[in-house]
Amino acid sequence: MARLTFLGNVHKYSGKELSMDKPTTVLLPKDDLVFPLSQHIGAPAKPLVSKGDPVLVGQKIGEADGLISSNIISSVSGTVKAIDKRLTATGRMVESIIVTDDNEYTKIDGMGQDRDYTKMSDDEIREAVKEAGIVGLGGAGFPTHVKLTPKDPSKIDYVIVNGAECEPYLTSDYRIMIEEPDKIIHGLKILLRLFKNAKGIIAIEDNKPKAIEKIRELIAGESNIEIRVLKSWFPQGGERQLVYATTRRRLNSKKLPADVGCIVNNVSTVAAIYMAVAKSTPFTHRIITISGDAIVEPQNFYVPLGMNFSEILEAAGGLKTQPKKIVFGGPMMGQAMYTYDVPVTKTTSTLLGFIKDEAAVEESPCIRCGRCHTYCTLNLMPNQLHMAGRHNEDEKFLKLDGMECCGCGCCAYICPANISLTQTIVQTKQRIQINKNIDHELYELHKESVVNE
Repeated sequence: MARLTFLGNVHKYSGKELSMDKPTTVLLPKDDLVFPLSQHIGAPAKPLVSKGDPVLVGQKIGEADGLISSNIISSVSGTVKAIDKRLTATGRMVESIIVTDDNEYTKIDGMGQDRDYTKMSDDEIREAVKEAGIVGLGGAGFPTHVKLTPKDPSKIDYVIVNGAECEPYLTSDYRIMIEEPDKIIHGLKILLRLFKNAKGIIAIEDNKPKAIEKIRELIAGESNIEIRVLKSWFPQGGERQLVYATTRRRLNSKKLPADVGCIVNNVSTVAAIYMAVAKSTPFTHRIITISGDAIVEPQNFYVPLGMNFSEILEAAGGLKTQPKKIVFGGPMMGQAMYTYDVPVTKTTSTLLGFIKDEAAVEESPCIRCGRCHTYCTLNLMPNQLHMAGRHNEDEKFLKLDGMECCGCGCCAYICPANISLTQTIVQTKQRIQINKNIDHELYELHKESVVNE
């Protein structure tokens, strides 16, 4: 079968061989755990505990505050040490609940109990997902229970499971496809109960043949689920690119996938849905990849949310040498940081350490080669958007459809003049959003796309 893809892309060194064949190792924390109340798109959760309160594994310690928000669940048992602002991998100080681990791991009543999801109503399934605190685990962090509540579920034609993992170096999704594919398939079956007219698609890049083979074997005989193999390049896993590659339906910044009959969830998100609905287990742990040429032993770890990244780095053997660049997330769309002393959150899947900072090069004038346009997955003019942004020409930026940029970084990566195209465009978008209150408009768009709760 022909490999599916889209126009515009870059094919860069994947780096996945450093960790993709390393089985996931379970790690326990040694120090206090930090639970930021904002680990998702939308309003921060509001704390349900106070200093000195005891907590249990699986206990809701932060409650979703508003329509677009998500619960925060404790991954350990212990005592609330403080509620204070702490640094996160986004570079921001965020109000957080700090818990001292008692190393007992005492669970809330009922956690882990089997449930027959075939006997649960649609509302019960959505409520289980909401209570579990599940968000988009591919990095976006959009609350999953909201995504699963479109205006008209009968108009959803495809439920797409995103197994592309197109960012270089990242292998956490790959490991869950290799080690626990049954959770992904059962999670997809749960989603198909919510969208009864939909077909299930598991989309995986062709650089993951073992994962394709495993899942293909497990779905043999399933008439409503199929694998679609994607070409391996970046940003294949982007929501707009994935929807187009698998269905040929087009999205823009003013549309959600549900507007074109699709629901898209990351493989780890789908596995978490299965655990929440069928196993009464809220989202408390995730797989983390530690990789890069500055790491002694790149590998994958299964860790509790709230654990400090410095502990995980130590378990990977530490550093070969002091890295020139630290990145949380992928090298294309991740966040560069100056410290490892931050907690694992729902949306942090990777810590990368690089001996050389390839982005630290001097810019030269644009040579008007047009490569940024050629490689743009959304057919934009990044060089013109960059100039409009630098000169604060917001109206020109808007006329050039600058708000459509998804920030994938392809233009900056391919630019022979080393111009920081993506950075300028993203910063301009943020400024315009503040000035024109577009964040509020996007909130209203999401609100109109869900059923009133």
